[in-house]
Amino acid sequence: MYRYDEFDDRFVRERVASFRSQVERRLSGALTEDEFKPLRLQNGLYLQLHAYMLRVAIPYGTLDAPQMRQLAMIAERWDKGYGHFTTRQNIQFNWPTLQDVPAILDALADVGMHAIQTSGNCIRNVTADHFAGAAADEIEDPRPTAEILRQWSGGHPEFAFLPRKFKIAVTGSPNDRAVTKAHDIGLRMLRNAAGEPGYEVIVGGGLGRTPMIGKVIREFLPKNDLLAYLESVLRVYNLHGRRDNKYKARIKILVHESKLENIRAEVEAEFERLMAEEAGPTHALSAKEVARIEACFAPPAFDDAPDRALDLDAALAADTDFRAWVKTNVTGHRQSGYRIVTVSLKLIGEAPGDASADQMRALADIAERYSVNELRVSHEQNIVLPHVRAVDLPEVFACLQQAGLATANIGQITDIIACPGMDYCALATARSIPVAQDIANHFSSPAQAAEIGKLQIKISGCINACGHHHVGHIGILGLEKAGIESYQITLGGDATETTAIGEYAGPGFAYDDVVPAIQRLMDAYLALRANPDEIFLQVYRRLGAAPFKAALYPASNGSTGSGSGGSGKRPPEPKPHLIASAQAHQATQAQFVFYHF
Repeated sequence: MYRYDEFDDRFVRERVASFRSQVERRLSGALTEDEFKPLRLQNGLYLQLHAYMLRVAIPYGTLDAPQMRQLAMIAERWDKGYGHFTTRQNIQFNWPTLQDVPAILDALADVGMHAIQTSGNCIRNVTADHFAGAAADEIEDPRPTAEILRQWSGGHPEFAFLPRKFKIAVTGSPNDRAVTKAHDIGLRMLRNAAGEPGYEVIVGGGLGRTPMIGKVIREFLPKNDLLAYLESVLRVYNLHGRRDNKYKARIKILVHESKLENIRAEVEAEFERLMAEEAGPTHALSAKEVARIEACFAPPAFDDAPDRALDLDAALAADTDFRAWVKTNVTGHRQSGYRIVTVSLKLIGEAPGDASADQMRALADIAERYSVNELRVSHEQNIVLPHVRAVDLPEVFACLQQAGLATANIGQITDIIACPGMDYCALATARSIPVAQDIANHFSSPAQAAEIGKLQIKISGCINACGHHHVGHIGILGLEKAGIESYQITLGGDATETTAIGEYAGPGFAYDDVVPAIQRLMDAYLALRANPDEIFLQVYRRLGAAPFKAALYPASNGSTGSGSGGSGKRPPEPKPHLIASAQAHQATQAQFVFYHF
């Protein structure tokens, strides 16, 4: 993986020193919250519902054992003993005090990490396929591309104040595990008819209040032209993107309103101008620099040992829990004798994406011993051990069991994506975490989950869609309606290479009606599927929405939605430790809390 060089380290340390001074001025009262807000956002610091929240960048989701241990230390020393892994492959700390943030940033810099460009109207953390460098279907490792983009976009003066935040995702496989079509720019690595490497460039994707699927602006872009072309796209967006209305400021709105062909013409004209610069384009990729970056992602020294399948077969036969875990959480590897292990952060009844400090340390130890010191954060809020020898799987499973991380549910109904919702976020209009917990508890039987098979439920606590509900097979959107949380359901979304936006099913449901509604959907699906291998999304695409809407809103008793006769009960109140923490935090920092972001 990439290591900071002298420039990277100096740049980050200078930013920390600058922000420390800004924090001191805020604490002394020399800066108002209004003046401080743009400064803290440039350093990943939000003011949430109860406290400050620090979002730490994990570029393209890759980190090593020392970095994971440092995150554990930060969680234990300056937070409440845990961190929350996000759909942007980052980690969030929900309870830091303002005066501690500079020390946290220093601790991050000690292990080559930072929180720069995790907020604000700039190019955000570049995301990538969490199986990068290990996937059997991979055309090329996308991480060197993502690292080039990180270095190009980091502190880029021209793109520091865009009309709105800007997100880029890269995949190196035909099976898209990076949701590229739901990003402002998506890059799919491929080869042309001559076998030359390049990219399919997608623009104008995004979720939020106006979900749109990205469109192909360039079918094939040679690798060496990457920065020139992306710079052209960003310049056209920076010139024409709306600045009078933040809800219409994303590039997806520009592409929609101006039409793809017109945007393409402007981008291509700017690209040609850049490539024709007499002194050579300033964005040109140095072959030496590209080689240096690619060398950082050279494959590890894999063992030549065979699978020793007989040993593994014996372990599978002897332990039903291990067998279930291998079936759901273990994926084939490009290297014979190795496997990819996905560690679920979806323990039944717990908050999706959360990991305690002890669990982070356990993951670091396992990665160091069994996965060549590498970990990945997935956009699905899980952790990946990318390079595990097949013969080591029983030991890895045993270690995960000890850490409470051996939940066998990847891709199943309890592997739910959920944003923090109204338990933490000032923008949320409903709670997400309790809904996810209730669904997971209801479907906690491994046999029931196995019968249902592959299913993606994604939950957002507001229309900003941080939980990716639009592209869930079943999406749940929490909204406030006359002072009551109401949960809308969408059906048929898809986050893969066949991306689809889910269809709105009908009136929203009260909190206590959500789980029964999901149960009715599952009953209908199991009755309608042609065979046990036909997953929910396939049945939905084959039959359409009608039978599922009929199940959601049975004619016998009318709609159970909160808009049409639901009980209207509220979700349970936050856990006591959240209330106590919030009260204590607000008591010590009340003078600094003026605005929610």
